[in-house]
Amino acid sequence: MVSDARLAKVQRVVEHRRSDIVVVLEDIYDPHNAQAIFRTCEVFGIQKVYLISVFQDEFDPKSIGKSSSSSANKWLDFEWFTSTETCFEFLKSEGYSVVVTALTDKSESLQKSDFSEGKIALVLGNEHRGVTDKALALSDRVVKIDMFGMTQSLNVSVSTALCLYELLRQRQDIDDSISSETRTAMVQEYLDR
Repeated sequence: MVSDARLAKVQRVVEHRRSDIVVVLEDIYDPHNAQAIFRTCEVFGIQKVYLISVFQDEFDPKSIGKSSSSSANKWLDFEWFTSTETCFEFLKSEGYSVVVTALTDKSESLQKSDFSEGKIALVLGNEHRGVTDKALALSDRVVKIDMFGMTQSLNVSVSTALCLYELLRQRQDIDDSISSETRTAMVQEYLDR
């Protein structure tokens, strides 16, 4: 039996879930960084995370790092790919614009870019190498976080949080692309989890 308070919380959470923004992690080295990213995704209402393992070993996102994710991984949906190209082709076929984060001469400022419309797949790369050349070549846009210190980069989980915050800041609070029927099914699925 589910309490009224628990049901109300699940309904509130599901009301704020998003399908217009997904996160893609390409070759994340440290599963604990991934778990911190999962926690950020869950808090911001991101439902789906795509994991690409080209050079790094796959890991079970539902079991590794439960303490660092505060069990956020329990509430997310995951999909694995072994090819960046296959993942990006799938995302583009689903109507997503692939936005890669990288520090290049052609990167646009995250803070000065418009992300107010359309479906976005936000791609973050390996902690040491960043995203692959393939990811850069196949992306629709490349963005960077403006920084003003001597250090050029942030931890990948911090970068994810800042990027998601900016994307969501520019959008309405509720993703109206998810039907009421889908949200009702999500409530039941969350109660089952």
